[in-house]
Amino acid sequence: MTASANPLYRLVAALVLSVIVIVLDQRTPWAEPVRHVLGYLTAPVHYIAHFPVDSGQWLSEQAQSRSSLMEENQRLQRQSLILEQKVQRLAVLEAENVRLRELLNSSADLDANVLVAEIIGVDPDPNRQELVINKGTVSDVYRGQAVLDAQGLIGQVVDAGPLSSRVLLLTDASHAMSVQVNRNGVRAVLAGNGQTGLRLLYVPDTADIEVGDLLVSTGLGQRYPRGYPVGTVTTVRHQSGAPYAEITALPTARIDRASHVLLVQPSDAPARPLMGENANAQ
Repeated sequence: MTASANPLYRLVAALVLSVIVIVLDQRTPWAEPVRHVLGYLTAPVHYIAHFPVDSGQWLSEQAQSRSSLMEENQRLQRQSLILEQKVQRLAVLEAENVRLRELLNSSADLDANVLVAEIIGVDPDPNRQELVINKGTVSDVYRGQAVLDAQGLIGQVVDAGPLSSRVLLLTDASHAMSVQVNRNGVRAVLAGNGQTGLRLLYVPDTADIEVGDLLVSTGLGQRYPRGYPVGTVTTVRHQSGAPYAEITALPTARIDRASHVLLVQPSDAPARPLMGENANAQ
């Protein structure tokens, strides 16, 4: 009985001692130094016990942080591309607005009703110098109507459909018109060379025409508005014994760069004049 009672006595004694220590710890400050020292001994145990949990949380946060950074980076890249595209579009719109303002300013100088049209196509035939615009008979466009940009005349409408029209350029080989030198009023016939330039036809070798002279429309034939820039003389060649001088010019209009044009109808002209099969202007 003594052997079996020993463990019971020890348990009772331990419980009594524990109660005494708890009471003394609560009622007196004597146990604080002991608790302080034991804290140094138990701290590593706490750190080791929490290490797996802390490591898992740290790895989870790092993974989430990396994923968030990658998503943020991709989002910023998408936003950057969108903003760059918008900047490019704004640059295009700004340039287009400048061209439109130039067109509107030019139309103020004309004694005519004007209509702004956009170029939507170019004739792929190398033997034809033609453009396609987005205005047709629904917008009162008619064959023979003068077409120009902010710098000068471009050509005339040769075919008007309901919603689009074809414009024959000044540079087409079949196109000719009456012009005069702005400096002295000398008149001549200006024709296209089938490429990007112009040439004056049948100009006497003694005519007073110089390189740099501005050629303007005469208004003869009432096809084009009078006094509007058409071209600038680039070369003047005189050959001994030849009755005519060889004179070339370049259009003042930006034919190869224009995106919008003006369709002109003089205020005193009929609404829809008729035009024969020949596209040459007078």
